[in-house]
Amino acid sequence: MSERLPTYGGQAVIEGVMMRGLKACAVAVRTPDGEIVIRREPLGALYRSRLARLPLLRGLILLADALVLGTRALTFSANLQVPEEEHIKDGSLLLTLLLSLAGGIALFFMAPAGAAHYLQQWLNWPPFAGQVLEGLFRLALLVGYVWAIGLVSDIRRVYGYHAAEHMTINAFEHGAPLEIDQVARFPREHVRCGTAFLLIVVVFSVLLFALIGPLSLGTRLLSRVLLIPVLAMLAYEYLRLSARMARTPWLRPLLWPNLALQRLTTRAPDKAMIEVAIAAFKAMHAADQGDDPITQKQARATHP
Repeated sequence: MSERLPTYGGQAVIEGVMMRGLKACAVAVRTPDGEIVIRREPLGALYRSRLARLPLLRGLILLADALVLGTRALTFSANLQVPEEEHIKDGSLLLTLLLSLAGGIALFFMAPAGAAHYLQQWLNWPPFAGQVLEGLFRLALLVGYVWAIGLVSDIRRVYGYHAAEHMTINAFEHGAPLEIDQVARFPREHVRCGTAFLLIVVVFSVLLFALIGPLSLGTRLLSRVLLIPVLAMLAYEYLRLSARMARTPWLRPLLWPNLALQRLTTRAPDKAMIEVAIAAFKAMHAADQGDDPITQKQARATHP
């Protein structure tokens, strides 16, 4: 993988893929009638500012990207699957974002901390053992959650588009033609995946929270919430470093847990899914390179 290549990323949405570049992003979605609808938009100035290049702080920008840009892409894809009268409104989008954020914090940060606190006291374990136990609870919740929702048929399709996104980026980074049969040869895991980011957050949470030492239950729960930005910054820097050194032989074992977890969040995509991912990447890449300026937000293409 060339170090000069931009670090493109993306995410799966409902019946589609969002690809994010350095200057623009594009969402490609297949509608119920078989069309691929592409929406492109420029990224905000914050992504190209000096702040976005500062170590640690850029991790917070990634978190904001996942929450805001990703949720907007999901809403766009969902609205294309239903009649206009059933579209999600802007107010509903904001409420959904806030509720999802609060639910995620409660489930993956506060619940493991509370459970480990009481179990540690009941077993009379030392504080460090309680921190490790909390981390194990958090890891079990993460793995169990992505496995359980993968049993839902609609989510399995999202996981297929997730794999198609990775395969398309892998193909680009290896210089392969962005054609369906060529992209299909590439692995469905990627070292910069958001799933890997979540796993790194879980591991780093054990180390960071252990440094704090024993706390009362209320203070412990509050610290978990307040330290989420710190965890995001540290995890992002580690993810960037590990991706940059992915071809170093002695570092490969460190990447294995990240890639293994992605086996739960990806499914083998069909050719139609890969076609959508390629369409999203090409639209993003053209706008990112200035070859196809963003003059309209949506374009439609009919495919068999």
